[in-house]
Amino acid sequence: MFDLPAQRAHLSEKYDLNPSPDLAARLGHIYERMSRVVTPADWMIFAPYVKAINDLKAERNAVVLGHNYMTPEIYHGISDFGGDSLQLAIKATEVEADVIVQCGVHFMAETSKILSPSKTVLMPDMDAGCSLAESITADGVEEMRRRYPGAPVVSYVNTTAEVKAASDICCTSSNAAQIVAAQDSDTVIMTPDQYLAQNVARDVPHKNVVWWEGSCIVHEQYSARDLRDFREWNPGTRLIAHPECPPDVVAEADFSGSTSGIIKYVTDEKPEKALLITECSMASNIADSLPEVEFVGPCNMCPYMKKITLEKVLYALDTMTGQVEVDVEIASKARLSVQRMIDLSRQLGI
Repeated sequence: MFDLPAQRAHLSEKYDLNPSPDLAARLGHIYERMSRVVTPADWMIFAPYVKAINDLKAERNAVVLGHNYMTPEIYHGISDFGGDSLQLAIKATEVEADVIVQCGVHFMAETSKILSPSKTVLMPDMDAGCSLAESITADGVEEMRRRYPGAPVVSYVNTTAEVKAASDICCTSSNAAQIVAAQDSDTVIMTPDQYLAQNVARDVPHKNVVWWEGSCIVHEQYSARDLRDFREWNPGTRLIAHPECPPDVVAEADFSGSTSGIIKYVTDEKPEKALLITECSMASNIADSLPEVEFVGPCNMCPYMKKITLEKVLYALDTMTGQVEVDVEIASKARLSVQRMIDLSRQLGI
């Protein structure tokens, strides 16, 4: 657990983190990326942290990887690269930096370490977990293998290193259907997201897709009734769902796609009004780049993603604490599952 008073005392001794109108103005070019969703008053609070982190990144030869579910001040203020979990992990292999600060949840930091074992990977809050990743262990994978002998195990990248290591191949929400369809077996095991698996089963009817009953704390809360009610109250709004949502929610939506797929859809289509049926920060992080789109309606917030704050990022980078390590043998097996996915995706042209 964090000792926040001690953390703040440490930072205050080294950095001037008082709200600063002058600094906020000097960093106006950064604020422009989020001015639609971050108030000027909040920006005066955030600006000193943003400057301190960006200065320290240069000193440490570090990059910050910001997931799409990060808050705007992190996603636009300090992140060198933004994207979904796999996009960020692949980017980690391409950068020249010595240090990677993972602004996301713990399994993402593990994946970055798996793919970039020589780099130092920092997790600003080790308690930033994931209900989906934590719903299954390697023992759960073996249980599914016993139930369905000979069936390949396709595990979502939103899993721990040990689950990836116990699997045959990984998938993302954007390539899951293609990965499953390419397996040389009539029955395919998918873990751990039951709703992604059920949505894939609909799209790949020639496969017998069986699944582990895990789910995401954000996406499982939506219901088809919610969407029907919102459509009735707000006619003309485009409803856009993530495939971690239950199948009846996806069926009710106008479009379903991964986080990157959602961004591409909204960017290409530019609907007058859009409701993103996913984590709250998705809409916030693309709002300023799409001024012609009004993002409306309710959203569900991920409590784990929101554990990552500017203050914690600065502390991790200053003290070099929160280093993520993965057992060498587990990392080797997990890397193979991820690499198989990458290689197969390239073969399939996706």
